[in-house]
Amino acid sequence: MTQVLRMWPLLTATHRYDKSISTRNRGQGEIIEAPILAYLIETAQGRILYDVGCDYGKIADPRQRERYYAPQTFAFGAPDMHEDQRLPSHLARLGLSPADIDVVFLGHLHFDHAGGLCEVCGAEVHVQHDEMAAARSGLDPAYFPDDFAGSHRWKLMRGEYDLLPGVRAVSSPGHTAGHMSLWVELPRGAPVILCGDAADLEENLRDEIAPGICWLERENQALDSIRKLKALAAREKAALWPNHDLAFWKGLRHFPEWHD
Repeated sequence: MTQVLRMWPLLTATHRYDKSISTRNRGQGEIIEAPILAYLIETAQGRILYDVGCDYGKIADPRQRERYYAPQTFAFGAPDMHEDQRLPSHLARLGLSPADIDVVFLGHLHFDHAGGLCEVCGAEVHVQHDEMAAARSGLDPAYFPDDFAGSHRWKLMRGEYDLLPGVRAVSSPGHTAGHMSLWVELPRGAPVILCGDAADLEENLRDEIAPGICWLERENQALDSIRKLKALAAREKAALWPNHDLAFWKGLRHFPEWHD
């Protein structure tokens, strides 16, 4: 029986960029606005965060913004992030603090998924061994090394595993070397598969289009992961939640409402 009680999608920022970053070889010249989401999962055994968004300091401070989001690397600039979108602000609206987070599960370590680690120091942090190795390689500018250089309580994992009954880590590499999606079995209704950046948009799932950015150009691996998630959803009658789809996000219950 699932230990999950409820789940909140948290809007931590938005980012405008060329659609081809989300859909490989498709959508060039079309600018989309993408939500940057984290998910707070309350369980009978504690609270889990899937992803943590960006580092607010790197966006709000002009000198850091110039350093980290230089136009040579980030042609579309920094995400749009406000003080009330920071994780402590979301948690405070629920009467919680970062100390109330027990586990952070990082789908991958790109800046818009791991930057907010500085806001939740003290929690156990799960990430794949292969993901950490890739992030430290210097081969992908979407990794900001100081996002994951702190003295966090790292738990480096290999492959798929259950975090607890009703929450399962699902391997979905391709976008990055150790990308993980998350199976969440809610107490009511269909289970949810948080795709992470294995599928930014519903279009990635519907048309089986790889993300625009693939680790070492492993498009076939990214496509295999999309097909794997679709097969899992079909077999288990689960819902697939893409990660950066504004229209899809607008259809979800908005914080502080929750899904159960």
